[in-house]
Amino acid sequence: MTPVPRPRPQFLQKRISRHGEVCWYVRRGRGKLIRIRGEFGSEAFLAAYEAAIKGEPAPVRGKPKSGSLQWLYDRYRDSSAWAELSQATRDQRENILHHVMAKSGHEPFRAVQQRDVMEGRERRKDTPSQARNFLDAMRGLFRWALEAQHVKIDPTAGVRNPKKKATEGFKAWTMDDVSKYEARWAAGTKERVWMHVLLYIGTRRGDAVAIGRQHVKDGVLSFITEKGRTKRRILVTRKIEPELAATLAQGPTGDLAFICGKHGKPMTKESFGNVFKAACVAAGITAKHKSAHGLRKLSATIWAERGATEHELMAMFGWMTPAMASLYTREAHRRKLSLNAHERLVGGGSR
Repeated sequence: MTPVPRPRPQFLQKRISRHGEVCWYVRRGRGKLIRIRGEFGSEAFLAAYEAAIKGEPAPVRGKPKSGSLQWLYDRYRDSSAWAELSQATRDQRENILHHVMAKSGHEPFRAVQQRDVMEGRERRKDTPSQARNFLDAMRGLFRWALEAQHVKIDPTAGVRNPKKKATEGFKAWTMDDVSKYEARWAAGTKERVWMHVLLYIGTRRGDAVAIGRQHVKDGVLSFITEKGRTKRRILVTRKIEPELAATLAQGPTGDLAFICGKHGKPMTKESFGNVFKAACVAAGITAKHKSAHGLRKLSATIWAERGATEHELMAMFGWMTPAMASLYTREAHRRKLSLNAHERLVGGGSR
């Protein structure tokens, strides 16, 4: 690798994308930002930097050699399998595979073996989530390659995921959390709108940033859920409760989405997650793993305790099977039995 001169070359700026990717740009004064592609410090990177300084087009990278891993990756990104992925998944996998290609893109893809994939997993063993994301990205690439008959053997087959660390997952909010948040963010703030949309609709973060007045008719909200772990999208229909209606009427909301940022601009689910977390911390809700999804859990708990059935919860929250809904109905049923037993036994003993 060609070393990058120190100090940093003139007009070169380092920025971190919303996905945590390091990006490099050249900007002279108030001029246009010019993205510098390639691995930092590589010959291609320096050539692109020099071209940007001179105001010339970036050098055209030679086409990857047919049969190389980079060639296979380029074909994959042109496929319907890639197009079917959500934008967030494509961004995540691009970030992972960019580093794979920088290191091994010139290697023949048919030479990739199971042990190579396992070694990649082991290099990420200290961060199991990164290891799983790496395997998901490689599986997507080679499962498509197998189907497209570019390879006869999928080297990711049989490579197991690292064990997940035992955690409680996303923690459900409590009504005390809701009260603390409302005390900090009064009616008429965008932060109040954020929380009430999540609580009263109980939707996922990706859907929450997309739904707006165009989805409401006669007080009924209808929207198609974003693509989740399954490829099937689900219609969710919910009545707008009076508390939420009052919050939305007071606003502020965006033109096409209830949830908005500064100046009424829409947000991606990633950027919303960041600002909502900051709003929670400002309200004193600092417990680890308490997030937007924790409000969805609270919403499901509330409806289960009101007596919603499993199939009603499935329709309200966009679940495909009763498995998730049953968690809430069982818990609500146990709570009700416990309270009934306490009232019966304690009440009976007092007579």
